[in-house]
Amino acid sequence: MTDRPAAPAHPRGAPARTAFLLAQLGADAADRFAERVADLGLTPRDAGAIRVLGRSPGISQRELAARLGTTPSRIVPLLDSLEQRALVERSRSERDRRNYELSLTETGQALLGPLRTIAEAHQHAVLSALTPDEQAQLAALLGKLSAGGGLSPDAHPGYARPADAEATPAS
Repeated sequence: MTDRPAAPAHPRGAPARTAFLLAQLGADAADRFAERVADLGLTPRDAGAIRVLGRSPGISQRELAARLGTTPSRIVPLLDSLEQRALVERSRSERDRRNYELSLTETGQALLGPLRTIAEAHQHAVLSALTPDEQAQLAALLGKLSAGGGLSPDAHPGYARPADAEATPAS
């Protein structure tokens, strides 16, 4: 383990500015991920939906919206865009004709491998300053904070905003 200077302590014992540092690191990581997926012609919002659909083909629009932490009305423009680019297809549910089932097209399926590669490279870049033990400890602590905040592993705050509010990655 390397010697690192300790963060200054807050009067109540917690490190000072921890929430700010988390927000700063999160914003930086989100920007860097957006740049990486832009190389595939995707936004982070697109990538998240494709990832969920790759794991759960046949889910409804409502279920996708719930997993991504947004409302069904906000998922429609995202799905329209993915469908126009031939990445996702909607088909009427055989169980409930009022619903559509979602699945990736062959083109959408072909993005899963490159997305996985990008996610792994991104994770490595973000965590490279930490030892493997520190990475495991950080993951456990962040998981605990996430669960304590009632956050879903698939939901991202960006899905709660309209698509046009999403920052466009720099070219």
